[in-house]
This record gives sequence, structure tokens and C-alpha cells, in this order.
Amino acid sequence: MYRSSRSIAAITVITALLLAASTLPAAGSMLTGKVTDPQGRPVAGAKVIVVADRDAKPQEVSTDQSGAFTFPAISPGVYKITASSPEFFDVSRNLNIADSSVPTVNLQFERLASRSDSVTVTSDVKDLDIQNPDPAQRVLVRDEILDANPGRPGAPVSIPGLPIETASGGIKAPQYFAPGVAGDHGEPIAQFVQVGSFLLPNNLNANAHDNGYADPNIMVPAIIESVQTDGGAFNVREGDHSVDLAATYTLRPSLEPFATLTADYRDVDVSGGWKWLAIQASLGNGFLDTMEHRQQYKINGLKGWDLGAHRLTALVIGYYGQSKIPGLVPIDVPNLHDTIDPRQRDQTHTGEMALNDVWHLAPASDLQLSGFFRTYNLSLYSNFGDGLIRQSEFRTVTGANATYIRKFNRHFTLMAGLDYLRDAPRRDDLDRYLSTNPFVYGSFEKVTANDITLNFVTPFFAIDGNILPWLRYNLGWRRDQIGFDNTDLLNSANSFHRWQAINSPKATLAIIPPESLPLLPTVSFSFGQTFFTNDPRIGTGNQQGSLISRAHAYQIVIGKTIHGTDFRVTLAHVTQEGSFAKIDPDTGLQFNQGPSRNRYITVSARHYFSAGLLQASLSKADARDLPGGTPLPEAPRLIFDVLGTLDRLPFRLHARAEFEEVGRNPLGDGFVSVPVREFRAALVRDFQGGKIQAGVHFQIASGYSGQTTEM
Repeated sequence: MYRSSRSIAAITVITALLLAASTLPAAGSMLTGKVTDPQGRPVAGAKVIVVADRDAKPQEVSTDQSGAFTFPAISPGVYKITASSPEFFDVSRNLNIADSSVPTVNLQFERLASRSDSVTVTSDVKDLDIQNPDPAQRVLVRDEILDANPGRPGAPVSIPGLPIETASGGIKAPQYFAPGVAGDHGEPIAQFVQVGSFLLPNNLNANAHDNGYADPNIMVPAIIESVQTDGGAFNVREGDHSVDLAATYTLRPSLEPFATLTADYRDVDVSGGWKWLAIQASLGNGFLDTMEHRQQYKINGLKGWDLGAHRLTALVIGYYGQSKIPGLVPIDVPNLHDTIDPRQRDQTHTGEMALNDVWHLAPASDLQLSGFFRTYNLSLYSNFGDGLIRQSEFRTVTGANATYIRKFNRHFTLMAGLDYLRDAPRRDDLDRYLSTNPFVYGSFEKVTANDITLNFVTPFFAIDGNILPWLRYNLGWRRDQIGFDNTDLLNSANSFHRWQAINSPKATLAIIPPESLPLLPTVSFSFGQTFFTNDPRIGTGNQQGSLISRAHAYQIVIGKTIHGTDFRVTLAHVTQEGSFAKIDPDTGLQFNQGPSRNRYITVSARHYFSAGLLQASLSKADARDLPGGTPLPEAPRLIFDVLGTLDRLPFRLHARAEFEEVGRNPLGDGFVSVPVREFRAALVRDFQGGKIQAGVHFQIASGYSGQTTEM
């Protein structure tokens, strides 16, 4: 049985509250209800727990054959009710029980815990807590069907409405991008791997594109349980790179034994796992005419231990990949000189270890202690049209975190913590081969060679609670003390050491209509100031440039369920100050970016029916450089996505299909892309109770752009 991170957190809170001395009063109102499956059928034997929004002992009952349950005496107040069953993911709701009322609450499980598909879940504003202060979008991952392109470049999980780009087409890190913002050349996006309660940062700082690579490709798809993206300005636990979006990968706490083999005439992918360990090997040549000769090898391990008041979680990741880079040449564009150089290739490897300890000090307080270590290597040869360039580096990343959380009552919860991070690239080199003719060989010219160290020391705190039963607040603040140490190995006069500090406030106000006003939607308003760190190298120029770029984000999320369809509207306004990009790997030159402004609106809808689900999202963005009013390169103007599943087909077949379109967007240098359209589908059947799965996957794509969307 697999559970999402939020479900695990809920179970942890419930376990802690069982130790509380107080109990719910015996006298009060009767609480009744019914538990059903995603198709509306009753679920017998489901466990239902109700707990007060204060330190109290939970009450627990089980559903009868009709799915009904009854709590005979519940005092007036605010409660959380949770239903769980081995076949489903937990479902929870908040209740406000008034005097002399006989409340009824019906709980419906959203999806099977063992079903092989992917769904987007919009978490309700009612489910917010101090560690997750904003409504979020979560993709629940089910088995191998979710690996949309097994053995091929790109992230191992498709997030509906968030396309993927990979800068080289090979094994170099793919990146998500938010509506209106390109992931590689645009504004920063933070990525994390959830290790217990710890958000393990997946970004690598001091990147040539000044936003930090974030590489989900290091994970075996089968070990990923869910991916969650922000529904607010940013979270004080996120920090660097989280200007527009943060994505958190939650891993499965346990794996059933599995082995998969997926292959076609150009690619083969083998993976397997059991309990806490998963491995994967992928060999392939991709879609393009030029063979990539790609190899990727991964090992992921996640293990947890319960030791009295301590819950320990350990993560181990190993990754090695290499490939040729085929390059992409737009059609009908003569004399572009973006030709395929036979020497183009890339190679990366990384190793990671992380440990998290959740120490239950008391029923209402936790101390969370975490640490991690990572190594990373990159060797990249790419032809960007101005001649072959070579990038290489080896870095070590270490970090630690201490977080204290205490819930005083439903009006006030406190979180305070300290983060430490040291990111140290060594021999961060950029070389350039000056000839644009791929048939002319010669020596490389050194552009930069640096040893860099970035140190982050960051205290943070947040307070959270309900002002009124229908009004929730969250206020947070973090102060990053950042040390930049740049040793220029070519010109010592360019070396420097400097400390800078930046404050990042955050505020969220959520309106949760009472049960007596069912027509009103839930609304969340959030504001945040955040930042990202630039690459401290100065390239071939003589200016130091800006080391930190700030951004302000305002966001509104509106949600409402109407006749069984969940609707969600997100409006965002993000402004970013001017920043000085130190290194452009295309040319090794410097240029200014911003200040910029990005505005977008995203509308989504999701509906379950008896045979599956249907969901769609449409995001329209306008991202511009403010001084000249010109559009930001590679920022998509429109993203449309529709996904559907059918579970009740003849012969016990299951179907999944998704269509995604990224609209026209400027690529720079006067080029504007054509729309990129992609259609993916799968038809599968389970055998022997789901132990064996057979089926067919296919993909049809059209268009070209600077983004290779999941190809």
C-alpha cells in the first residue's frame, strides 16, 4: 500500500495526538456519514478517524457493509476527519460542528492505491498546514505507465500542464517550466526530493544560465509516488530558485517486487526493485535521425525506521549517463550554421546521500534534523551555432537543516529553523572552438576556469493558524546569508570573496467558507519576495555583475467543486529585477537580463466518472522584458493540456491518453517557434492481480522549438 506524503504526515500527526491526555467530551452532536470509492460505491471496513483541532484524543470507527459510519457524541468545535482503506489513498476533510446540529459528512476516495495511471489532484485550501501553507497541484504516480517515454530523455514523470525541456537532447538535466517562463533560460524553479520531512534541494547553483539545473532524471520512475507543485508565491522552506514554482518529488516508502522491460526498435529500458531499492538501465537512440547512443544507469534507495520517538528516513541515489548530442536544426532556415558536429556529446554522474530524523518531543511538537551530501560531474560538448563549446565541472554539495514545529492551538502554530548549504563547483570550465565549420578541427580556446564556493546560512520562521473558523493565515520570513567565493584560475585579478544577505517575507490568507454557505469558493491570497543566485563568474568581461536577483510574486488561487467537477483558477503576477548574466555558453560573453514581468492565468477542471476521469488545463501567459517591452525568449504564451483515463473497457483493459500543446514563443535572434503538439496514449491490461502488466504505448509529436517537450 502506497501513501502520499500528505497522508503520511496526517498519520504521523494522528499517532502523536494519541498520546495526548485530553479526550473529546462524551456529550455532543451525532456525526454520521458514508465512505465511497471513486465510482460512488460504498466501501465497507474503512477506518474513519475524527480528531479535534486542539490537543485531543482521536475517535475511531469502521464503516459497515453500506459504507456508513456514526460517531454518537461529538462536541461543538473544529475537527479533522480522515478515512483510510488499504485499497485507496487517504481522504480528509475539516469540519466545523455547531451546537445542536446533527452533521453528515460523506467522504469519497479519489483513486486506487494500486491503479496504474496518473492523475492530477488539486488539494483543498482546507488541507493547509504550516509546512504546506498554500493550495497545491499534486500528481499521483502509479507504476510504469507514468514513464511516458521509457528509456528516452526527459523527466521520468509527465506533469499535466507543465511541459519539459532538455537543453541538449541527450542525458543533460531536463527542467520543468512554469506557465510563461522557460526553465533553462528563464526565471528559476526550485526542485526538491522529499526525504521524511526534509526538502532535499535538487538544484545545482552557479549554473551558466544563472538559474541552477534541477535534474529529476536521477530518479527511477517506479520509486516516485507523487509530484507536488506550488499554489502560492513561495514557501519559506524553499528559498533559492523558487521565484515562480517549486516542485517536490515524494518517493514511495516501500516497493512491491517488480521487474519491467520496455523496448522498441531504437530504445530499451530495464528496471526492477523490491522493498526499499530500485535500479534502472536505459539504452537508446531517441527519435532523431542521428543516433544518440545514450546510456543511463540509476540506483535509488529509500529506507525508514521507527525508533521510539524518532522516525528516521535515509535516501541514496546513484546516477551515470552519457550520450551523443544529435542537435536540432529548424527546417526552412538556410545558413543557420547550427549543424551537427560529430564531436558533440555529454556525460554526467552524481551520487547522493540524505538522512532525516523526525523527533516527536511531545504530542504537539516535533524537532526535525536533516543532512545530506552530493557529488556531481558534467562534461559537455555542444554546438550552439557559433562553434563548438565545451563545459566541464566537478562539484560537491553539502547541507544540513534543523526545524522545530509546535502547535499551541488551532489559532497558533510556530515553525522555526536553520538551513545550511555549501555548493562547491571546482574547475568550472568553459572552452570555445571558434570555427563554425564542423569539418574544421583545431584547439579549444579557454574562456573561463574557476573554483567557486557558495555558502548559505539561513534562519527562517513561520506562524500559522485560524483567525476565525473560515479565515486562515500564514506568515513567514527567512534571511539568507550568502557567501560567494570565486577563484579565477585564468586571471587572479577577477577573484573575489563577498557575503550578501537577503530577506524573503511570505504571507498567505485563505478564506474557507463554512458548510452553511456551500455556494462560495475557497480562496487563497499569497505574496512573497524571493531570489535566485547568479553565477559569480565574470566571463570575458571586466564587470562583477549582480550576485543576487530578487523577485516579487502575487498569487490568487480560487477553487470550487460544482456537480462533482473540481474547478481551479490561478492568477499570478511576478516581477523580477534586472540581473547581469555572467556566462552565456553559446558565446562566452556577458549580457543583461530584465527587469522583467510575468503574468499568467491558469484554469483547470477535473471530473471523476464511473469509468475513469477527465481533466483539462489552459494557461495563458505574458512574460516581457520591462525596459523595451519585448517578450522574453523561450517563454511560452499558451499551454493547453487534456488528460483522460478509462478503467472499464472490454477484456479488463485500461486506457490513458494525454494531449499537450505549447503555443508559439520567441526563441531569440529573431526566431519564433511553431506550436509544439504532443499526443501520448497507452492501452494496458493487468494479469495475475496486477503482478504482470502488458500493453502498448505510443507518442505522436509535431513542431520544433528551443524546448524539446518530452522527446
